[in-house]
Amino acid sequence: MPRTSSAKERLTEAALRMIWGQSYGSTSVDAICEEAKVKKGSFYYFFKSKSDLAVAALDADWRRHRAQLDTIFSPTVPPLERLERYFDFNYERLVEIKKECGAVLGCPLYALGSEICTQDTVLRGKIQEILDRKVTYLESAIRDAHAQGLIMAPNEKAKARTLFMLIQGALTQARIQNDVEVLHDIYPDALDLLGAGKVKSAA
Repeated sequence: MPRTSSAKERLTEAALRMIWGQSYGSTSVDAICEEAKVKKGSFYYFFKSKSDLAVAALDADWRRHRAQLDTIFSPTVPPLERLERYFDFNYERLVEIKKECGAVLGCPLYALGSEICTQDTVLRGKIQEILDRKVTYLESAIRDAHAQGLIMAPNEKAKARTLFMLIQGALTQARIQNDVEVLHDIYPDALDLLGAGKVKSAA
């Protein structure tokens, strides 16, 4: 097997798919190589360890979805519409994944992070880095919505983190129940969390 970028990409895709769908602990390097159709020697040409591969897989997945988030949270889109689009994005992504693999997988970052957080500080750090990047998108939308008088959320950083926990909790619950509909109607709860009702009452 030539040591090409194609082999590296197949390894990261296989790793994310298998670790997300099963678990980090139960997914071996041999199984990833077999799934990716890459020889084990080529694996160690690209990566020092399974942990190193997992970090690369998360980075690759982040790069794929960052462009979508940039579009969803574009400043040209009204701020509450950005948030609603993000909720729709998460729902539609879970629906698509369930069609592909037959199960609701929730968020790969939370699934992996909850498993390895006490075992692998490097991997934990990468997961936290990507989670923090996602929260900044929510911060910008909340800040703009508050500035426009649409919600009551003067501390956008705190509200963004609380809102993100709501979303991630729903994604995790959807995985536990194997039911995408857990995500379907939580946007009104997000608006309540952000004080949209207080703004309407004041008006």
